[in-house]
Amino acid sequence: MSETDEMLIQKILTRGVAEIIDHNHLEHRLRSGEKLRVKLGIDPTSPDLHLGHTVVLRKLRQFQDAGHQAVLIIGDFTGQIGDPSGRSETRKVLSEKEVKTNLRHYLAQASKVIDVRRAEVAYNGRWHGKRGVRGLLELAKSATVQQILKRDDFEKRLNENADVSVLEMLYPLLQGYDSVAVKADVELGGTDQKFNLLMGRRVQRYFGPAAAGEQDVITVPLIEGTDGVRKMSKSVGNYIGITEEPQEMFGKLMAVPDALLTKYFETLTDIDEPQGMHPKDKKLLLAETIVGMYHSPEKAKEACEEFIKTFSEGAAPEKPKNLLILKDMKDASLLWIVSIATSVSKSDARRLINQKAVELNGTLKTDPRETPPLKNGDVLKIGKHRFYKIEIKQ
Repeated sequence: MSETDEMLIQKILTRGVAEIIDHNHLEHRLRSGEKLRVKLGIDPTSPDLHLGHTVVLRKLRQFQDAGHQAVLIIGDFTGQIGDPSGRSETRKVLSEKEVKTNLRHYLAQASKVIDVRRAEVAYNGRWHGKRGVRGLLELAKSATVQQILKRDDFEKRLNENADVSVLEMLYPLLQGYDSVAVKADVELGGTDQKFNLLMGRRVQRYFGPAAAGEQDVITVPLIEGTDGVRKMSKSVGNYIGITEEPQEMFGKLMAVPDALLTKYFETLTDIDEPQGMHPKDKKLLLAETIVGMYHSPEKAKEACEEFIKTFSEGAAPEKPKNLLILKDMKDASLLWIVSIATSVSKSDARRLINQKAVELNGTLKTDPRETPPLKNGDVLKIGKHRFYKIEIKQ
């Protein structure tokens, strides 16, 4: 085994890993030279990817780099149920059209991390759609109600008298059968997916020879968003999208709390966190590295230079992001304007205003109900690093 192979194996087993089941078994298979089938299930509930999504995609890419077969399971069937993991309420069921639209965007963005051309892409509607009621009943035999209800989110909802639908109870079994269908050797997922991933092993055991053995499982950490508290999420508004403009992405990364730097370096990059460096300089390195990965080194350098100029001089960037305001809405409240600019809820927008984080043309704005007279070219500043140029659209 070459030194490069050994480094790849160690990277797979240690970098950005929360837990491996079964570690010894997986390490043995990696060293054996066997080509493994590595499964990642995707339920396309959202069309856009953020950095939180890339943690598991980066792990899949590591397997690809080591010569293993990436298997992307597209949940066109299960996506219409919705994964209940980490949910305090039943998910909204997606339409077939929504699933297909989200899928198209997902694969285009995932290609920034993994080699989609070398990946095997399978749609689980292909087998779940054919199995019918008889197949569903057979699958239901592989686990008991007690086993399904052991998952933390179901137990919590039952204790709070919240609904748990029968569809949601079937979800982990359907995901588990995906592993049987593609003969998965390894399955990847976030720590919130552990129950589902282990259910895959149970379903594989039940179906025996058809499954070609039990998969090993790797869980990866969930990363907190820019608020440093809650899991990165578009609905919360603390996300960093991988298709955002370089300056926007750079500014958001610079706003990440110092306490998250170690985790961000380990899970989102291939470089180790520098020791003995000032946190601000670490953030500059982190931000330039990540922006360079999803745009280009040149764009990252430009974003870095503009950020330093803006941060040190307090000036607006040369090219602030445009904020379109419809003509008949130009008399809208400050609360509405901030909410639209930042894509957050009105309660979060109100919090920004109350924290004295909003300026218009250099003047601090503190009244959410104010309806400032807007004109083309006005500059809205939110926080330390976000600038928006107002454009009134007819």
